[in-house]
Amino acid sequence: MRIDPNMVPDLLEELQQSQVQLNTALQQVSTGLRVNQPSDDPTASAAMVQNTIATGDLDQYTQNVSTALSTVQTANSVLSSVVTSLTSAVSAGTEGANGTNNASDLQDLANQVQGILNSVVSAANTSVSGSYLFSGTSTATPYTADAASPTGYTYNGNGGSNSVAIGDQASVQINLPGSQIFSAAGNSVIGSLSSLVTALKSGSSADIETATASVDSALNYVGQQQVFYGNAETQLNSQETFLQQDKVTLTTQASTLIGVNESTAATELSQAETDNSAALAAVAKVLPNSLLTYLEPPT
Repeated sequence: MRIDPNMVPDLLEELQQSQVQLNTALQQVSTGLRVNQPSDDPTASAAMVQNTIATGDLDQYTQNVSTALSTVQTANSVLSSVVTSLTSAVSAGTEGANGTNNASDLQDLANQVQGILNSVVSAANTSVSGSYLFSGTSTATPYTADAASPTGYTYNGNGGSNSVAIGDQASVQINLPGSQIFSAAGNSVIGSLSSLVTALKSGSSADIETATASVDSALNYVGQQQVFYGNAETQLNSQETFLQQDKVTLTTQASTLIGVNESTAATELSQAETDNSAALAAVAKVLPNSLLTYLEPPT
């Protein structure tokens, strides 16, 4: 039996092609991707470059929103505690102004308000991840004790504010400077508490009443400042939802561009295995006979 030696190159080429198809099918099934290198689909690969860039930007914006939300929510919580403290100070001042307290009682009330003042200053110096919430754009500790100051404290921050990017053309302001919240002219939280401590120590009902009114005004003012943080939180929550929707869109797009249909991939793998087995069988049958052909003497 003679075998046409010209069949061998064709069979080997067919075997090589079937092996390539099998390797491709195996890779698609194992990775879940239709495009594993740019040459698999240049158009889809180019589109995926833009998808990857957009996804990277989206991930950064999402991280910014998460960090900003933590900052804003913490600041809002701090101001809520300040409101509670000021409410207690107003109660102490009201009690001190009723004219029925002796010196010891007034001293106790003064000590109570002094404790409130200390807690408020501590709240004003709150930091998150090493950054002060109420120092503006400064890294300095917002408030430090200062005997030369009428209030007993000095503001070391600045009047700036921080903003973060939460979208391609969107940013949000995430803080107010401490000088605007705790030591604003006419509504100084620290100043009014300091004055109430002094008035309680003096024992003058008129002075205590005046100082208490100042604390009450500061209390209302802090509540107004909280509105800023509430609005910022609402905006950030809304943007977080929007970014999550964008993430789903980009993920779906990526799957459409380079993802593989599992059912189709399994079918193609089965077919590739069958074709490769057939090619191997053909080569195994033909190749030995072809070699013998070269060894047979001419007839």
